[in-house]
Parts: sequence; C-alpha cells; structure tokens
Amino acid sequence: MALPSIACVAFVAKNDHPLHITVFPPFVESRLRFSFLINSSLDIFDLRTKDTFIDQDLGLLQAFDENLAVYGWLTNTGVKILIIVNLAGGRLPPEPERRKATRVTGINDSDLKPAFRALQTAYIKLLQNPFYSPDSLGSKPQDSASKASIGITDQKFISEVKRVGESWSPGLSSI
Repeated sequence: MALPSIACVAFVAKNDHPLHITVFPPFVESRLRFSFLINSSLDIFDLRTKDTFIDQDLGLLQAFDENLAVYGWLTNTGVKILIIVNLAGGRLPPEPERRKATRVTGINDSDLKPAFRALQTAYIKLLQNPFYSPDSLGSKPQDSASKASIGITDQKFISEVKRVGESWSPGLSSI
C-alpha cells in the first residue's frame, strides 16, 4: 500500500504572485496543471480570511479530483504556503521514516502541520539571509525578458523545500 505523498509545494506572495513552486515526481511534467490548481486555491484563501478569524492552518482548501487535494497555510506576513497532496500515493518513504509513520488511507489536516512548519521555517531562514531581497519578488509582474529571475532562486531554500516534500508522510510528528 502506497502512502499519500506531497506532489507540489508552492509559496505565494501577499499579492498572489508565485514566489516558488516545486513539483515532485511523478508529476514533474504537470507544472501547468499545478499552476492552475494553485491559482484557483488562492480564491479560497481570500474567502476564508475575509469572513472568519483563522489560524495559520487553513486545512483542506479543495480536492481537485480523487487523487489530489490542496491544503493551505497563511504566514503572519501574508505569504501563502500551499501543499498539494497525492492521495493515491506514489512512493514509500525511506526506511527510518517508514518505521515512524503509521499506515493510513487518507490524511488529517494535522498530518501536514509538521510539513507546513518546516516550510515556514525554511522561508524564515531565507528572509534572514542578508543577501536575499524579498521586495524584488512578487511585487509586480515582470516582463518576458526577465522571467528567468522570477521567484526564489536560493539553492539552500530550494533544497530544504525538496527535503521536506520528499521526507513527509502521514503520521510524522516532525520533519
């Protein structure tokens, strides 16, 4: 039985411009599909934040089909973190994590809290880097000549996001 796995992680600026998107195997070729799913989930973020007093964890935002579900987390600065989960599963975690994880058929909202916390910690560490300028990202749409520079390009941040996405499995209490 395959465990649910993270298919995509996205960081979106306060003004809804994507800062970073990581797509995990076997969905690497589905970047456009995930961009659509992320953009449609931003509307749900707006609806939930306008009408209710919310926690950082917004839980399930939407289920795209029987296999993919989008979960959201809102930072204090308005940056949105989205995790798209492949509920059908795809890969078994490495042996040490497999022993810690319990077998499940679905996931609870609380199963993703360790992943969201680890991703938020990675983003905070990025902001503490004196060479990173968050004001240059997500402030306005870029022209096509400078599209290569859109988003977060810090390799340490990108590798930490990949580590969290690849090591998460339901039932883990920390990542």
